[in-house]
Amino acid sequence: MPQVGINALQFFLILMAVPAQYFISEMWGSRTEYQRVQAMRGLLVSFKDVRQNYLSLRSWRDWVRKTISSITSTPVEDSRHSRGESPAYEVLQRRSPEGYFAGSTVPRSPRPPHVKYRVGQTIKHKRYGYRGVIIGWDIIAKAPPEWLLANHPADKPYWKKQPNYSVLVDERDRPDGQRTYVVEENMQVTYNVKIRHPDIEEYFDKFDGAQYLMRPWVRRIYPDD
Repeated sequence: MPQVGINALQFFLILMAVPAQYFISEMWGSRTEYQRVQAMRGLLVSFKDVRQNYLSLRSWRDWVRKTISSITSTPVEDSRHSRGESPAYEVLQRRSPEGYFAGSTVPRSPRPPHVKYRVGQTIKHKRYGYRGVIIGWDIIAKAPPEWLLANHPADKPYWKKQPNYSVLVDERDRPDGQRTYVVEENMQVTYNVKIRHPDIEEYFDKFDGAQYLMRPWVRRIYPDD
């Protein structure tokens, strides 16, 4: 056995010594013969899984390959796929030349004074109550006509003329990494709220306690936010 395998096995045995001792004392203390046999089978299966997943040369080789691949692969903003509600992020430019859902990479500068909110601010939807963070905006709604027809009420045609914002939705409020495209009228700013979303690091470097700070590629699009 390679030295690394011996060392890993020794470490595992030391790590498992105390819980194993407790398990055995509990198992033989008050259980029936059948329960002890079933428990021992479960323990052996668990040990086999650990050995295959963590102590084998193949598992370590696979981990090294995945790590190297993640380091050398293309940037994450070039490889994400759309998912969730109203996808609205800049890589859609390649598939949507129109730049729908704040998907245009044309810099928003100078910033129009009537655009109320900024990229990086956290918000709450006034009607649905979910929280999120703004990742982009359009001066007026920029979406396919059929989407506007389905999502903008007939009695509110002025929504199309308001700024509309692309939002990463907090997964505690809506699961599966959703994104929405929200008219300004339906938003209100929140403070000191960190948003949970699988793509948050694609757009922001960190949260400063009040809002999220844009990554350089986002800052190039929204230099005045």
